[in-house]
Amino acid sequence: MACYPALPMTGPIHALPETALPVNVDALASALAACSYLADRRLATVLFLSLKLQRPLFLEGEAGVGKTELAKVLARMQGAPLIRLQCYEGLDVAQAAYEWNVARQLLHIRLAESSGQSSPRASESLYGRDMLLERPLLAAITSERPAVLLIDELDRADEPFEAFLLEVLSDWQITIPELGPIRARHVPQVVITSNRTREIHDALKRRCLYHWVDFPDLERELSIVRQAAPQAHEALSRQVVAAVQYLRTQELFKSPGVAETIDWVHALNALERTTLDANSLHDTLGAVLKYQEDIDRMQGESAQAVLQAAALTQPL
Repeated sequence: MACYPALPMTGPIHALPETALPVNVDALASALAACSYLADRRLATVLFLSLKLQRPLFLEGEAGVGKTELAKVLARMQGAPLIRLQCYEGLDVAQAAYEWNVARQLLHIRLAESSGQSSPRASESLYGRDMLLERPLLAAITSERPAVLLIDELDRADEPFEAFLLEVLSDWQITIPELGPIRARHVPQVVITSNRTREIHDALKRRCLYHWVDFPDLERELSIVRQAAPQAHEALSRQVVAAVQYLRTQELFKSPGVAETIDWVHALNALERTTLDANSLHDTLGAVLKYQEDIDRMQGESAQAVLQAAALTQPL
């Protein structure tokens, strides 16, 4: 990964130019729709405020409702680089922000020894900016262009990791003990997602604008499916969406998200189905339900109830 020259510790942090921002919430919603992302009014509003106020956006919700996709679309919409930090248990600063290039440091020591370079001078150059390996957080704040930083599934990371994020989200800088603070060239547009498998600390939430991304209603989900799978038969799309809406009312281990709805329509379309019938439901439940216990639960009378819900839907 490219390394940049040492950055000044003081000075202005550049924000996204006002002219690059959508002029209002409606304009932003239209821009998102042009990139095949249909946001409701509340989501478009909080995103607009996040861009306007340069505040991180914290999105919580069930898996598969479009939280991660929003960051991808935001980057694509603005032609900005997307820098993604995928969180997981055990994530630390070395994987998230930076680490020293140990192999290069060792090579530098050997070259210094062979050339007779003095120890103090050799030690100084060991911890220069060019010895850093940038990871997503450092890459986002040193990016030469305003970037979209996606911190995905923060709830999967350990709680102590949240404390490290506070400096980044508050001051747009990362402090490296050997170098001091490295400030952002440009304020990144930060999108943080969580599936709420655990609670995120209030200290981090206070630095963000918050939005709960819920499952869409039938009409909005059908519009999303039409955009994602325009080749599918209209009756099939409508029935699948109605069936998924019904499945979400059941006591399932994992309710299907919008992503699963789209996958199910693609699967049925690949099988050249034009409607959802009993055989199609039985054969393709694995496209929408991801736990065997849920699939077993949707057999027999439960499967008939799903088909009845699908048949009741009317053209919108």
